[in-house]
Amino acid sequence: MRNIASLALTFVLGLTTAAQADEVADFYKGKQIQLVIGYGAGGGYDLNARMLARYLSPYIPGNPTVVPQNMPGAGSLRAANYVLTVAPKDGTVIGAVDRQVSLTALLGGNPAVKFTPADINWIGTLSSYENDAFILWLRRDAAAKSADDLLRPGGPEASVGGSAIGSTDDVTVIILRDVAKMNLKLVTGYPDGNSISLALERNEVQGRVAGLSSISGTRPQWLGADALVRPIIQVGRVTRHPQYKDVPTAREVTKDPRGKAIIEAMELTYQLARPYIAAQGIPAPRLAALRKGFIEAANSKALRDEAAKMNVEMSPVEGGEAAKLMAGMSGAPAEALDYLRKLLASPEAK
Repeated sequence: MRNIASLALTFVLGLTTAAQADEVADFYKGKQIQLVIGYGAGGGYDLNARMLARYLSPYIPGNPTVVPQNMPGAGSLRAANYVLTVAPKDGTVIGAVDRQVSLTALLGGNPAVKFTPADINWIGTLSSYENDAFILWLRRDAAAKSADDLLRPGGPEASVGGSAIGSTDDVTVIILRDVAKMNLKLVTGYPDGNSISLALERNEVQGRVAGLSSISGTRPQWLGADALVRPIIQVGRVTRHPQYKDVPTAREVTKDPRGKAIIEAMELTYQLARPYIAAQGIPAPRLAALRKGFIEAANSKALRDEAAKMNVEMSPVEGGEAAKLMAGMSGAPAEALDYLRKLLASPEAK
């Protein structure tokens, strides 16, 4: 009798799951999913998002067309505000935003942020930074040739491009300058990473911070012994990247315990290095379908093959696990979080 009841329950659950799948497919059939990209064309976030857009549709029931749209501004906060507070909350809009958006929302204090962490549904991240590194790149003709040069009191100063207070670019440069005590000058206001790269190539600035995979995908000519730039310091890693064993990490060059705690707290966001978000209010079956479709597309052979050709690092994390990682950030030391709160909220942190 118990076996009959168990079989009946399994049958009913199967019918429920099938009905939900049909409901999701019926909703998405003939529709578009707007993929809002928080930075301009040509940068790492844009490259990753457009690659995902090419492969996501077959993994969503109903096979909606995925349409990428750039919405740069305020270090991707413009896009995040739109996705989470303005766009339809029905599963037809998702966003590719800066990794610092989650931390900015968690810490509060920035009047430009129109949402809280509770407003975010995590779809997933294309990278947990397992095989990547965020690197300070300087022109070879800059006076500073190494991390030691930048750390030396009275040594040469390097100008580094940024986009907006609260963006990964600006946060990283400010922390390297004020916490690690490197001789850096932040030149902020560029709309996206591609604009910063162009400024470096025109010698408007001497450097920029960017992920190794991002440079591999967008500026492969920068890599090599005689390239325009050289790697100076690595961020987002506990140990040195195997490709750059002679380039120190930010943790190595930061001597005081408070500074190390700040850098370690900031580096937690790299576990969500290429995050994709949606608003709360999406019906649960559609959210589940988006998360499932995201991770299946990210792990598909076709997307992986394209990523490998473009030298784009892939270590995807599905949405439920991404939400847990985000929640874990609140456990960082209070003093470090307080520093980051002030930094992410202050337009004067230059």
